[in-house]
Amino acid sequence: MLVNAADMLKKAEAGHYALGAFNTNNLEWTLALLQAAEEAKSPLIIQCTAGAAKWMGGFKVCADMVKAAVEATGVTVPVALHLDHGSYEDCFKAIEAGFTSIMYDGSHEETFQLNLDRTKELVELAHSKGISIEAEVGGIGGTEDGVTSNGELADPNECKQIAELGVDFLACGIGNIHGVYPEDWAGLSFERLSEIKAEVGDLPLVLHGGSGIPEDQIKKAISMGMGDIMRASKIILIATGPKKADAIRGLIMNENVDVNNPSTMLKMHPDVTVIIDRPLADLVGYTD
Repeated sequence: MLVNAADMLKKAEAGHYALGAFNTNNLEWTLALLQAAEEAKSPLIIQCTAGAAKWMGGFKVCADMVKAAVEATGVTVPVALHLDHGSYEDCFKAIEAGFTSIMYDGSHEETFQLNLDRTKELVELAHSKGISIEAEVGGIGGTEDGVTSNGELADPNECKQIAELGVDFLACGIGNIHGVYPEDWAGLSFERLSEIKAEVGDLPLVLHGGSGIPEDQIKKAISMGMGDIMRASKIILIATGPKKADAIRGLIMNENVDVNNPSTMLKMHPDVTVIIDRPLADLVGYTD
């Protein structure tokens, strides 16, 4: 039985681990994904683009194939069938065909307001049918399924507005690219990721184009889960001892957010009180 992706993603966000979402193009790919997920005892998101579904004979053929494969293999892990980078029109077709999760990629719409309005409509429709929904802010670079984007860093405020509509997960551009990464790729923007997490809290975020991202950057992206702290109305940080010197120096003595020093994220919070002892203050060069 297929499930929607919301519950498995909430558990992943709370547990600070990631889930893989893998595209299928035929029965063989689907069976391989199910076998691997069962061996790993990992929840699985099988996703399909509109182009791949068309090649297979339509969204209904794809949905029926995946459902039959799940039943025939008897997998015990949760499996969701997800529409990948769907247009506004594609979302309605996938829902009707029996997909349990959809992605509306409104990042290519003419205006952000249109993305916002259509996302709101699709959230209401999807949730009324027990279907999870992913939205996107900031185009992901490269080309997938005939859609090309130069790539951009998502606006944290726009991410917040989309998140407040009740989406179950959010794709946001942080320098990631579909397809082959160029040699001069600058890498993921962890500073922008920190800014987005501060705005959307514990909403699961999606990293598209993961196949070409170095493993260390993927692990770092997974680990950056400070949303719960940043949602507090007031933060009091108490630090003592020399081991805290680097963290405190970055927080109170420098102006910028440093992705290698998570404590500096607190600079983006409106109400933070930092309490340190005199030896630590002397060590970091702070004078009152």
